[in-house]
This record gives sequence, structure tokens and C-alpha cells, in this order.
Amino acid sequence: MLRLNEQRLLGALDELASIGAIEGGGCARLALTDEDRLGRDLVVGWMKALGLAVTVDAIGNVIGVRAGTENLAPVMTGSHIDTVRTGGRYDGNYGVLAGLEVVRTLNEAGVTTRRPIAVAFFTNEEGARFQPDMMGSLVYVGGIGLNEAYAAVDKDGAAVGDELRRIGYLGAAKPGALKPHAFVELHIEQGPILDEEKVQIGVVESVQGISWTEYTVTGVSNHAGTTPMRLRRDAGYLAASVNLFARKLAWEMGGDQVATVGSLALRPNLINVVPNRAVFSVDLRNTDEARLQEAEARVAAHIAEVAMAERVEVEAKVLARFEPVIFDAGLVDRVEHHARALSLSTRRMPSGAGHDAQMMQRLCPTAMIFVPSVAGLSHNVKEHTEAADLAAGAQVLLNVMLELADT
Repeated sequence: MLRLNEQRLLGALDELASIGAIEGGGCARLALTDEDRLGRDLVVGWMKALGLAVTVDAIGNVIGVRAGTENLAPVMTGSHIDTVRTGGRYDGNYGVLAGLEVVRTLNEAGVTTRRPIAVAFFTNEEGARFQPDMMGSLVYVGGIGLNEAYAAVDKDGAAVGDELRRIGYLGAAKPGALKPHAFVELHIEQGPILDEEKVQIGVVESVQGISWTEYTVTGVSNHAGTTPMRLRRDAGYLAASVNLFARKLAWEMGGDQVATVGSLALRPNLINVVPNRAVFSVDLRNTDEARLQEAEARVAAHIAEVAMAERVEVEAKVLARFEPVIFDAGLVDRVEHHARALSLSTRRMPSGAGHDAQMMQRLCPTAMIFVPSVAGLSHNVKEHTEAADLAAGAQVLLNVMLELADT
């Protein structure tokens, strides 16, 4: 059996993490920034050094293809290399660099597979700078058009299309032109389950549905000392009430329901002034579409009720909305089989985070492999996965891809 080189994989992760490095060991490579460009240049250089045929498509997705003995649809792996502002060194990056280590291992062994093998990284997976998240893979599968994606702007008004051109990654290839035979994404769990249960491999069966909504509340500024409570039209009060309501709702619904108010901005944001404007986000997720719709409806009803009582106006903007995704059962079984064949402990589980794989399931059979995140930390500079677990997940990926590439 072919074995990956653990130290080489770790070295690649360290080198990529040095680009956009921030205090505490983490990374800040927001999508389409100069740091993202440098990270892209590094990974593309590695792809070319491995002999991959590299293409960049019109949304900036990058795909490197290793030829097979037959001109068939490729087996694809990959993820993303953009991060959140306080990201770690494994989220997304691990799946891409493990894919390149698969190629290095095959090259060293002189093994040519029947099907081509492709390694991809997708644009703006995080959604930390531009919405929606998973943008590159969503465009790739036809979920949104290029013009819609190009028009998305960050908080400073910079547009995706302009930023792609600026960093030199507005490619000529048509997104989705290469349809894979199968797609397998390797990723850290980003949650505590595998670490808590001391399980080595997560066999991912599904991805939670995601609902991101931004609310803008307009009230009336007034003096905090002289304005009676009964006369206030406090935009901040509504925002605060939603934060509490969302937490209570998640506990009441139970199961896989989670709810988060992750961003909040008040105006004029002064200690002695009643806020006249609040902009906040609500992130709702559930593995069950009907339950997710229930959570959305209950949040909307609460907001309408408080808005009427407080006499404020509310505008809602959907930033992202994806239904839950079920992965290909046969491919999920293959992942489990190969993990167990390596004597690795396994657990079938859903993903609480969104991933490019959930988009790729629209195009081809898809599955995911998880490895433990120590203490469940992710989107955090202290994000960590043990070297042995990183190597184990990559070995499962190699074995799954080898089997798929010879079918």
C-alpha cells in the first residue's frame, strides 16, 4: 500500500500558513486580498511543479489535473485556501494540500491511474468578505451566475469581479466545464465530537442547511437620560432581543438546531444615545429542512412583534440560504470501508459547517472525510489537529481516490 509522507504534508501546511500569518499561529487570508493572491500563487506553483495541468476559471477556482491512462471524468478532491480574519492553518488548507500530497505520492511511486486525478481550490468558501459563502463552488455547479457573483461587494464596496481581476485570478475557463466522476473533500471537523469521543475519522453523511439573514433596523436617536422608556424607538433593543431569542429558540427546538447572532453594529454607538440604527446577522442551521424553516419563521415572527411594539422599521436581506445536503451513500460507504481497513476508528456524522462538497453533490457523487479538531476549536488562531490525525485522514483520502480512479 502506498504511504503518504506525513512530514512533507506538515511542511506544506506550515509554509502556506506563513502567508497572512497573524499572532497566535493563525492566518488571515480573506478571499481576493493580496494575501489570498500570495497563497494562490504558492499553491499554483506547487501544482505546476507536480506536473499538473492547471486551469483558472472565470470565478477564480483553480484546478490542477494529473492525467490518467484514459481520457475519462476525473476523481476530484480539494477545498479552499481563503480564511476568516482570525482563521487557523488547517480549515480548508488541509484538504487542498492533502490532495497535492496524494499526487506527490503517486508521482514518486510511478503510479498512473486509469482516471485523471484533479485537485481544486474554490474561491471565497468562507464568505467572510463576500456573500454568499461557498461562492466559487456554487458558481461551479450553476447555483448562481457569474454576473451575480461578480456584483457581490465587501463592506468597503469592493466587488468580486474587480478584485478577481486585480489579483490576476479572473480566469478564462468556464466554471463547471470539468465534471468530476466523484468528489471527495478532506477537512478538519471544526467541532468537538471526534475529539471528545476519541474517534479518528468522521464519515460525513450530510451537511446542515444554512440560513444567513442580515437585518437593518431603523429607529430614532434620542437622549439616553431624558427620553422615557415608553417613548423610545430603540433599534438596539430589537437587536438585543433577537440575540436572546435566537439562543432560547435553539435550546427549545433541540436536536441539531443552532442559532447565532454573529455580527452587530449600532449607530451612533454612543454610551448616552438611544441607537437609531442596528445592523445584525442571524445564522440558523439544521440538518432538517422543515425544522430550519420553522426556526426562520419563528425568528421572523419575533422580529415583527418587537418591531411593532418598539415602533421601528426592519429590512431583511438574505445573505445565503442552502438546504441540507445528503451525500452519496455508496461513496460514504467507501470512506468508512477504507478508514476501517486502516484500523482507524470511525463515526458517521453530519457536518455543522458549510463546505464546497455540499455544492459539488449537485454535480457528481460526493463525500467528506473529517479528522478531529482539538477542543473543537476552529475559526480561531488556536485551531489544531494532531499530526497523526492529519496523516491518517490524508491516507484515507489517498486510498479512496486510488480505488475511485481505477473504476
